[in-house]
Amino acid sequence: MVRRILAWAAALATALTASMIVMPSTEAAASPPGAKDVTAVLFEWNFASVARECTNTLGPAGYGYVQVSPPAEHIQGAQWWTSYQPVSYRIAGRLGDRTAFRTMVTTCQAAGVKVVVDTVINHMSAGSGTGTGGSSYTKYNYPGLYSSFDFDDCTSQVTNYQDRWNVQRCELVGLADLDTGEPYVRGAIAGYMNDLLSLGVDGFRIDAAKHMDAGDLADIKSRLTNPNAYWKQEVIYGTGEAVQPAEYTRNGDVQEFRYAYDLKRVFNNENLAYLKNYGEGWGYLGSGVAGVFVDNHDTERNGSTLNYKDNASYTLANVFMLAWPYGAPDINSGYEWSDADAGPPNGGSVGACWQNGWKCQHAWPEIRSMVGFRNATRGQAVTDWWDNGGDAIAFGRGSRGFVAINHESAQVSRTYQTSLPAGTYCNVQNNTTVSVNSSGRLTATLGSGTALAVYAGKSSC
Repeated sequence: MVRRILAWAAALATALTASMIVMPSTEAAASPPGAKDVTAVLFEWNFASVARECTNTLGPAGYGYVQVSPPAEHIQGAQWWTSYQPVSYRIAGRLGDRTAFRTMVTTCQAAGVKVVVDTVINHMSAGSGTGTGGSSYTKYNYPGLYSSFDFDDCTSQVTNYQDRWNVQRCELVGLADLDTGEPYVRGAIAGYMNDLLSLGVDGFRIDAAKHMDAGDLADIKSRLTNPNAYWKQEVIYGTGEAVQPAEYTRNGDVQEFRYAYDLKRVFNNENLAYLKNYGEGWGYLGSGVAGVFVDNHDTERNGSTLNYKDNASYTLANVFMLAWPYGAPDINSGYEWSDADAGPPNGGSVGACWQNGWKCQHAWPEIRSMVGFRNATRGQAVTDWWDNGGDAIAFGRGSRGFVAINHESAQVSRTYQTSLPAGTYCNVQNNTTVSVNSSGRLTATLGSGTALAVYAGKSSC
């Protein structure tokens, strides 16, 4: 079971009353709105650092979204997971206050980057004390927000994923489980989310969505001042489990964990040639409602997916994800860790990438350059697939782009057939130029663990 200890923030009282009015339900957006669907997930970056990165890197690279860690007041402690145990809905966590959050949203949007908030609404905390913003609390009492009547009656931990009631009514890793079937609770949650919308956010990642009934979430979404705000829901697939990801697609996108799990298996133990029909052909959710990733903050720690420690395999998996037209991709960008519980360096303040443990995967040249490739090839089908039956593959995106990936232990030299117009192109993977002849052929040599990516409109490096 993926470990998560979730965070939630406290709703302003003035927002609660307005949020009790139920608005008509709407169909979910099929994918992140707009022409740019790549999200940089800046895990545990503080808001001031996020703002700078939107201006300096994310906007210029073509990222459409940035996802920020939970902003709500939470339990005290240095571990990353303290952010996932909310004690109020005030913006008063370790990553910054309300002013810093508002400034971040404004700055990122000015750079052309929309803001998604990691939103913890399934539960509150697991104990008692004083929160990061000074609020006193006990496990089932959050003064001015929730009392014991607002939590589910089951106070034991979730243990049986074959039992829907157990999954959605009992406590995830011992965290006080909110009764999201209650109108008051739904209104309080909507009040918090409406407060974030009032500060300009564009969407939400709904943490632990699997542990809430899809209908409860639909009701909460209907109460938002912008019920069309983007939703991306964490619903971890489990074979034969009572709660399945497809139940949630009417609310918005759903994170497709099988995509990440299977990428690890293919890159480590199988052949990249198997990826020829990756996505719906593997039985996954429809592309238009799937959120995909190579890793996230949970899976990189529990070993179920690739992570930054996998070096070239990790980099190439991200290159493939950004080149392949399935789902809406997240790029996980966190920090080095040996202790899986360790919180962010410097309390989340990022002075510079690749210093003090910050990995900044979103800015790795091989990954960053593929954001432009994805934007340039949007809407183009896969063409000109080639593989060697093993770990060397290549494919085009119509007449707009072409990518080749070599995961073999030796270099690969060959001439590829593409659908690109004749001309000179920049291989954005290493900033060298390559030529496509009048027949659409491109000759290249790829070293082991490297890739080639070219696209229309990028002729010089």
